[in-house]
Amino acid sequence: MAAELAPIHIIALLAGYLIGSVPFGLVLTRLAGLGDIREIGSGNIGATNVLRTGNKPLALATLLLDSGKGAAAALILMAYNPLAGLIAGGAAILGHNFPVWLKFKGGKGVATTLGVLFAVDWPVGLAACATWLLTALIFRYSSLSALVALALSPAYAWYLAGPDVAILATLLAVLSIIRHHENITRLLKGEEAKIGKKKAK
Repeated sequence: MAAELAPIHIIALLAGYLIGSVPFGLVLTRLAGLGDIREIGSGNIGATNVLRTGNKPLALATLLLDSGKGAAAALILMAYNPLAGLIAGGAAILGHNFPVWLKFKGGKGVATTLGVLFAVDWPVGLAACATWLLTALIFRYSSLSALVALALSPAYAWYLAGPDVAILATLLAVLSIIRHHENITRLLKGEEAKIGKKKAK
């Protein structure tokens, strides 16, 4: 069985990566005449940094597209095979974080991760998003909200979806912590910028 499914797993890995590697934040800000998003704020291509341009609709569009590409990658491949869907979802996040088009310097994958969690098991995605929103409302830090939501997502997945989704959620949580190491340092020093606040690079 494993040998028969291997080709679809490889397709899922490649397709997921390519779908996830589309840098919507960079594309949208350039189309809007706002220049290179990598040269402002944190230098990140995600929705939080797009918000620092002051263009809220553009930040929302980036958020929806970044989460949507992760969900799309997972859903398309899940139609063929559940494991392939999980692989494609994980690969989409790797594509967002390390896009070949940008010399492997991408975002931190929070929106894409939440999109994948929604696609593979919507109650898990909903729980993670609710955790992000609650933490953001209380503390006003996007990075902290992401870290709390994704750190708790393996527990949500274990109880709501089962071990396969829990394993994926655990890997994604570890990746998120690694990608947020600079944010964690700034949070501990009290230097992290709050949501909506412009930050000099």
